[in-house]
Amino acid sequence: MTKFLTMCITTIAAAAIFAGCSGNGLNIEEIRVGVHNNNELKIQINVITSQSADVYAEYWKAGGKDTAKFLSTVSHNAEKHSLILCNVIAQTDYAYHIITEKSGVKKVSKTYTFKTNALPMFLQEQFKADSAKSAKIPSTFSDGLMLINKRYAPGIAYFVDKRGTIRWYHMVDGLGFKVIHFTKDHTILSILGGNDEPTSYGHEILELNMLGDTVLHLKQGQNDFKQTIHHEVIKNDKGQLVTIYVDKKIMDLSPIGGGKKDTVSGDGIIVLDKTGKKLWQWSVFDVLNPLTDKNIVKTRKDWMHANSLNFDKDGNYIMSFYNNGQIWKIDAHTGKVIWKFGKGGTIAKPAECDFTQAHAVHINSQGNLMFFDNGVEKKQSGVFAIKLDEKNQTSQINMHIKLPKEVFNGRMGSAYLVNDTSVLVCCSKRHVVVLTNRQGNLLWTMETAMPTYRAEFIRSSELAPYLKP
Repeated sequence: MTKFLTMCITTIAAAAIFAGCSGNGLNIEEIRVGVHNNNELKIQINVITSQSADVYAEYWKAGGKDTAKFLSTVSHNAEKHSLILCNVIAQTDYAYHIITEKSGVKKVSKTYTFKTNALPMFLQEQFKADSAKSAKIPSTFSDGLMLINKRYAPGIAYFVDKRGTIRWYHMVDGLGFKVIHFTKDHTILSILGGNDEPTSYGHEILELNMLGDTVLHLKQGQNDFKQTIHHEVIKNDKGQLVTIYVDKKIMDLSPIGGGKKDTVSGDGIIVLDKTGKKLWQWSVFDVLNPLTDKNIVKTRKDWMHANSLNFDKDGNYIMSFYNNGQIWKIDAHTGKVIWKFGKGGTIAKPAECDFTQAHAVHINSQGNLMFFDNGVEKKQSGVFAIKLDEKNQTSQINMHIKLPKEVFNGRMGSAYLVNDTSVLVCCSKRHVVVLTNRQGNLLWTMETAMPTYRAEFIRSSELAPYLKP
């Protein structure tokens, strides 16, 4: 639905658009400016032309020093056109003109203006950035946005800049964005779940494009999608959905103090196509017997607590487990565990690599295994990047950042490279996102109104042509 801006409903006579222009007889008969899908940061310009043509808008901030111009979406070979402008800021004046192309002839209208509305009250004062340290911020950080999610209903996905300004948002009613991820297809992929579900658990998968339109929406119960999913949803190189699911097994735990028919809740990986058809499935029960865990009676309700899933450079999976302090590499075809890193792992680790729990495990741009260390045992969180030697089953520390103790974050969290010398860290429980250098000095901080699960840094090149920091 398009809500038209009261200050800018425009119906324009064709002769007023192209003063003194004849050519192929193509005229613009009407222009109306509103908001797309009731979203104040997505402007929709509806245009009617006298003939079929390709049409788009060029727009820029009005009346200021910033004269950078941006393009809307393009409407092809039609008489009725809906053009979407995404790169706008609330309560800001913009100028624009309409460009038509037909039979190789390009026409540019005269310039018009509109002003964006204020954000709704529920979106105001969500982020408070500390600008006092702005001189220390690397230029790379200024040339990107952060992807952040609100996990409880109504769920909101945000792109936020270094000033704490919301540059893009999408809201869903009744559910929260439990987990969110920016894909190589320039889409936002997420798990949706209710307030009555655990922190990062849900029962729907939603994929949005940068216009806020739905690309994919799977609900539990469709085809083979029967499981409760949690903590991660990503795409493989075939565009298939890969997520972590809850796997429950009835077991006799009476020999170790439990019940004869106790339920052990474990984790697995499931690969689905876009219709919810199961393509591959793996379970931790396939490779590990819960009875070998001396604490299984206590941990049976959430035995391993898998909390992140990603791909190694060869396409196999890397998966982190909070409860046993390990990261595993799992063969994406056979399900065999290739190595374990962490407490009691198969890969030797340096004594200084004393992480206790890990979140947001991934291979960074330098090819190293990177993760956020909750640091529960030592009450100090940090970031590790590890250079692994699979052949010799050894490892070296490439980077270890000890974060200030005042941002200790015992649950959740993430850490991603911004450039070679700085890392964006989300300390969820502290309601803060920080930019740190390799020495653990905070270069920038931003308070959040909600405990976001992660904060991904998305570069300008990945956001083009929709958003420009």
